Amino acid sequence: MSTPFDDVIVQIRAKGFHNHRLEDHSDAVSSGILRDLRARCESLRIDLENGRVWDWLNVRAPGARQRKIDLLVSDPNEEGEPDLERVRMCVENKSVVTAHRNRDARFDDLNEALQVLHRVSPEAVLIATVLVGVAQRVLNVPDRVKAFAKGDEGRFENEILPRLSSGDQRLWEEFEFAISENRPDDPASTIARFRQLPTRLPGRTHICGYDYVMLVPVYIDNVNPPYLPRPNHLGVDVDSEYESMLTQICKAYTARWHL
Repeated sequence: MSTPFDDVIVQIRAKGFHNHRLEDHSDAVSSGILRDLRARCESLRIDLENGRVWDWLNVRAPGARQRKIDLLVSDPNEEGEPDLERVRMCVENKSVVTAHRNRDARFDDLNEALQVLHRVSPEAVLIATVLVGVAQRVLNVPDRVKAFAKGDEGRFENEILPRLSSGDQRLWEEFEFAISENRPDDPASTIARFRQLPTRLPGRTHICGYDYVMLVPVYIDNVNPPYLPRPNHLGVDVDSEYESMLTQICKAYTARWHL
């Protein structure tokens, strides 16, 4: 089956590399999840079609730090903006691909977002997705390769970019200084870390927890063509997990907003 995470792979192939700084995979994941929910969750589809709820990408969350929510489904207020007291669903997307040492920071991001969103709307369906890189080395294009070509954008666009994610092994030697190394056990450790995020059963809205945490192994090194490893050594069945997530979201949404 095709998932929003396959959409991310297509996006990276088209762009040439994954920008871990911009988290530019997030819109593809959010849009894909909403697309599939429209097709499979009647209660949400009816609410969207009737205009009872709207959807937004990258909305500022309440709170001191004003983090952006990647996908928000909410009742609109009179100004056509999200009514933050009537938030029905939120999706937060992260990636730990280039440097697994950043997993604690991304974990803290998701945990902080959870606390804020639960205070605002305990009944909102809260979802987190995390891309977990399985490549042992990654060419750091945003920080190192592009910096190397700074001042000569034509060279990057015309000579380097077309070679990225194409399988050109010469890139490893040419940009040896731009390689980020991951240890063999990093993906499993990252998966274990994010499984520590608090979760809750559909009927336990008083508990501060995500309704689903989706962990997705990805092979992205910016040199070889990216792909979703099916199967993988982490024991994650991406297709089955995604089906379970859609089912869980629909059950929780229907129970909280239609019963």
